[in-house]
Amino acid sequence: MTDFTTYLCQSNLIGGAWTGADSGKTIDVTNPATGEVIGTVPNCGADETNRAISAATEAFKSFSKTDLLYRVKLLQELHDALMDNQKSLALLLTTEQGKPLFEAMGEVAISAAYVRWFAEEIRRAKGEIVPAPAAGRQLLVTRHPVGVVGAITPWNFPSSMLARKLGPALAAGCTVVAKPATATPYSGLAWGKLCEEVGFPAGVVNIVTGSARAIGGAIMESPDVRKVTFTGSTEIGKQLIRQSADTVKKVSMELGGNAPFIVFDDADLDAAIEGAMIAKFRNMGQTCVCTNRFYVQAGIHDAFVAKLTEAVAALKVGNGAEEGVQQGPMIDMAAVEKVEEFIS
Repeated sequence: MTDFTTYLCQSNLIGGAWTGADSGKTIDVTNPATGEVIGTVPNCGADETNRAISAATEAFKSFSKTDLLYRVKLLQELHDALMDNQKSLALLLTTEQGKPLFEAMGEVAISAAYVRWFAEEIRRAKGEIVPAPAAGRQLLVTRHPVGVVGAITPWNFPSSMLARKLGPALAAGCTVVAKPATATPYSGLAWGKLCEEVGFPAGVVNIVTGSARAIGGAIMESPDVRKVTFTGSTEIGKQLIRQSADTVKKVSMELGGNAPFIVFDDADLDAAIEGAMIAKFRNMGQTCVCTNRFYVQAGIHDAFVAKLTEAVAALKVGNGAEEGVQQGPMIDMAAVEKVEEFIS
């Protein structure tokens, strides 16, 4: 089996150094398929986060002034490093998150694709000439890196969600302080190691694990963090938007979804079932765009239910790392209880 220990980082990356929590406290990370402890990560808080912000602030002074082609080259090499280690990174992702290995392989591939896309897109981040109100004048708009970016990512797509935040920030010349989800920190920490390996300067990428409240609070309170990008629950997103007001941060929020799947009488039944299985069961139903409920028109209802029942019964459930498994475990017991509540 592929070995993922090369990228199993059990320290935080702050200012180019791999460190633990000041308190020495750690958090166990478990495999949701087996309940076994994979390892530990530092249980950090505000002090360590503020040091990461300081490191990112200092690194921004030089990184923001680097040549465009220098940053593009680094991102292209980061893309290649992701794909060269796709199997190891995918197995690490499956081990801590639970999704089937083929889905994890896809997530690592799309993560690399995001990085490559932003490496190309930054070449087209052009300014513009705006018509001036007075004759004989022109208004020139140019684009500049905004500053230190705080990135808070979820457990359901721990690699690709970080890719979508790191990619554009690094392409633009921003530096980053990232806080991966406590349930799936290793996929986030692996990005720190990869960025280090391909040559991003110390302090450009910082990864901090631990208390979401303390780390998030330090990020929101810091005047040096100019942009925050968050993927997670609507409740926490609203809280972060409120907290952003005091330092007038730019924010990007990708929050919870509530999606219906609608099937009409004239639908292609096989296509509807295929779409329903993807929409409902991708990542064990744990995505922000997964179907929450089905509306099926009366004329096709019984046939749809019969075929859906058959398709669901055929799913292979088990440890996501095992061959042929299509449905792995839920992320934790709280998720299991939530599904049981829906069923009851």
